Amino acid sequence: MNQINQKTILVAVTDIFFYTKVRDALMSKGYKIERARTQQDIAEKASATAPSAFILNMNDERLDAFQALETLNADVDMKTIPILAFANHEEVDTFNRARALGVAKIVSRNEFSSRLKDLVEEIAGDRT
Repeated sequence: MNQINQKTILVAVTDIFFYTKVRDALMSKGYKIERARTQQDIAEKASATAPSAFILNMNDERLDAFQALETLNADVDMKTIPILAFANHEEVDTFNRARALGVAKIVSRNEFSSRLKDLVEEIAGDRT
């Protein structure tokens, strides 16, 4: 892996209150958080920061999560970034499509909220 910053997590969540909760939880574990607010931010910040993980809200109305996944998959360097996604638990098609597009782990919003630190460690912990 080239120049991966072990401590940077790229978070694509536009809801400021939810983002703040994610940021505070991860910063307490020593992670640096980069926020992607737009579709363009995702590719630019993923390329610039070489994050150790990417968090994506599959239900964000202001970001096209599937387009974001396709963008990351199209780039050889970004394709290796492990992705933790979350969606409403009843959206089986979203879960299946996200997995097909290379998401390392997708969970319900409730599980994401309650197990955030463990989930990030699970997907980002083996990035050496």
